[in-house]
Amino acid sequence: MDSWIPVALVVALAMGFNYTNGFHDAANAIATSVSTRALTPRIALGMAAVANLVGAFFGTKVAKTVGSGIIDAPAGKVGLMICAAGLVGAIAWNMLTWWYGLPSSSSHALIGGLGGAAIAASSTVHWDAVLQKVILPMIASPVVGLVVGFLVMTAILWIFRKGHPGKVNRGFRYAQTVSAAAMAFGHGMQDAAKTAGVVVLALTVGGFHSNGDDSIPLWVLVMSAVVISAGTYAGGWRIMRTLGRRIIHLDPPQGFAAETTAAAVLYAATATGAPISTTHAITSAIMGVGSTKSVKAVRWGVAKNIVGAWVLTFPGAGIVAVGMFLLLKLIIGV
Repeated sequence: MDSWIPVALVVALAMGFNYTNGFHDAANAIATSVSTRALTPRIALGMAAVANLVGAFFGTKVAKTVGSGIIDAPAGKVGLMICAAGLVGAIAWNMLTWWYGLPSSSSHALIGGLGGAAIAASSTVHWDAVLQKVILPMIASPVVGLVVGFLVMTAILWIFRKGHPGKVNRGFRYAQTVSAAAMAFGHGMQDAAKTAGVVVLALTVGGFHSNGDDSIPLWVLVMSAVVISAGTYAGGWRIMRTLGRRIIHLDPPQGFAAETTAAAVLYAATATGAPISTTHAITSAIMGVGSTKSVKAVRWGVAKNIVGAWVLTFPGAGIVAVGMFLLLKLIIGV
């Protein structure tokens, strides 16, 4: 590349996505704690922001998967256009689902955007990696969250079956401080790391990072962590209401069970480098936990709308990315 300016613009766009990811997914970490009144909204957001910041430094496997394992972007202008178009597709999907209060996946919006832009540019998409690292975990993680959430809540109900309801609820409100922090830490490991991977991809195609070097520079991780934490602190109240109240009315033991389950799913996925959705993990865990009351306790109509948004995330972000790439190609004349 002749100039660092196009690379800087793509990195700035990546941080824009990162910020929307933070406020879009703030609900993932704290909605249950706020809805059960275990934490006040601002305290919960502050705690989640700090946990996101720390968690980002433990997600390098996920960053490497996104940065070098999903698509091949050619060096130069076309590669940067792919990155830019993919990020625009992801941002557009984040803003659309945020507006309607739907807890969709920022992670899959990013991957769908990058994939759509790569297809538009006739670049390589590693479909085997997409299947193994994205599609299969995308299907498995909600199922695991649903089942494990049900089992964890069942165990809690049995263990504390003779406990005084007031004391039990009070104890689990304190416990939710830990479980919400664990969930936010997992969100940092997954989502801040994904953006760091895109930044490294942009640096590589722009000539500022060695091709074949899959290491993540410290400054990239720090920047991603700080920006996603700032976005988290801004809060995503529309989606928070959906997760905290509309699926099921949660009490403190249920909130603890859901957060603990989702955090465990995130940690397991991060250990394998699979970029799963924190949204899928917590939403399915809430459904599993709620099912211990009765099947009718879960508002399945709301759940149906959420799942619909999940299904549309890949093509929705991808289509926007295709349109953006073609627009950039027309403007730049590549």
